[in-house]
Amino acid sequence: MQDKPVATPYWLIAATFVGLGDTLFLSYNHLLGIVPGCSIIRGCEVVLTSKYSMVFGVPFAYLGLIFYAYMLGLGIMLAIDPRSLGLRVGALIYTAIGLLCSIGFESLQIFVIGAICQYCLLSAITTLALFSIAVWHFRLTKSPHQRRL
Repeated sequence: MQDKPVATPYWLIAATFVGLGDTLFLSYNHLLGIVPGCSIIRGCEVVLTSKYSMVFGVPFAYLGLIFYAYMLGLGIMLAIDPRSLGLRVGALIYTAIGLLCSIGFESLQIFVIGAICQYCLLSAITTLALFSIAVWHFRLTKSPHQRRL
């Protein structure tokens, strides 16, 4: 019996490109010292210029860029070998860590900074999508012996 082709790695890759575009845009603007326009009144300006917009002097946009670049590599490897247990577990763990960080960043915006950045929100939604797709992929590619996991 031949395994059915699995499309979920391509969904991971597609979602990753959304995150890469978002963080590339923010990183480029940060590099130029520009605060991008925002449809949320004073939201992006307040968040992106706050003292909480960096960790150890590194902008969160740069960290997001690294996260999505690594996720792109992981998605490509999953497209090549979608049933690899190591890659499947790696995608679950990596996206779960990204999701926890996103929840923390969004909570910081809401409860500490008191403003929301639409670009940061897009990144959080993208990370939630990546985690959901990783879970979907993991469940879809379970072998019959792993059904109880």
